[in-house]
Amino acid sequence: MENEPEEIIIQSLTREGNRFRPSDWVDRICSSYATFGEDRKLRYSPYLKPEIMDGIRCLCVNMQLKIANPDGFEELMQFAEENQLNILDSQGESIPVPA
Repeated sequence: MENEPEEIIIQSLTREGNRFRPSDWVDRICSSYATFGEDRKLRYSPYLKPEIMDGIRCLCVNMQLKIANPDGFEELMQFAEENQLNILDSQGESIPVPA
């Protein structure tokens, strides 16, 4: 396996440079991977976190998700590809959709 980044960033921008809608897609995805703790409070997955980078809403994905939840990782990558969303490494360089 090549040097895979520890984290990838999925931007709310399409490859054509358009803003992706719905604008709350990051929150929806984070919520769908969340679980309830013993205190009955919702806890985001440790593998996903919402961020705003350079004014653009992003989803940061820890690549350990690929091991912890391979089906969920694949579903997330399909979502990014189907919607032609920009995927960046942690240095902000565009990368292809990880397999």
